[in-house]
Amino acid sequence: MAAKDDPIVIKKYANRRLYNTGTSTYVTLEDLAEMVKKGEEFTVQDAKTGDDITHPVLTQIIFELENKDGQNMLPIPFLRQLISFYGDQMQMIVPSFLEQSMIAFSKEQERFREQLKGAFGKAPIDIMKTPMKALEEQTRRNVEMFQNAMRMFTPFPPAGGNATTPAEPPKKEEKSDDLQELKAQIAAMQRKLDTMS
Repeated sequence: MAAKDDPIVIKKYANRRLYNTGTSTYVTLEDLAEMVKKGEEFTVQDAKTGDDITHPVLTQIIFELENKDGQNMLPIPFLRQLISFYGDQMQMIVPSFLEQSMIAFSKEQERFREQLKGAFGKAPIDIMKTPMKALEEQTRRNVEMFQNAMRMFTPFPPAGGNATTPAEPPKKEEKSDDLQELKAQIAAMQRKLDTMS
């Protein structure tokens, strides 16, 4: 019997069925997604070989969630950028950067929730102003952290530059477009919240 603090072991069989050894029941990907949301730790093992296949199963859960209507969280520019890092010299840095960014965002999410709750009594224009500023600030800090990490690990000039002429920084319009896209996504989320309440 596993210790109380040990992760639950989920066995995946050749017929693709998932078996929760903690509850002695078969589960679905949706059940595993709920376990993640509840903060329950688990690992997924191939029932035949015992190999840890947690990563591909979690990736499959994200794929399934992204394919549900209205569930898209990963914007296309982000997906394109992520794909471009595969096989790149920066590939080894990206996972830790994304992990640290999500940890920082998780710490801030309670504050965002409180600001959203407090904003419901205000005029519609003001509803997203304060949380939006906080989100913009968090995003700015994450980008700065990533740029600093890239400078530490990139001894060569960036693509598009040479030893004497650095590559041009992103144009202000590009930054503005990204910000507008983020604002549009948050506004869409607010509309969904309004229809639910």
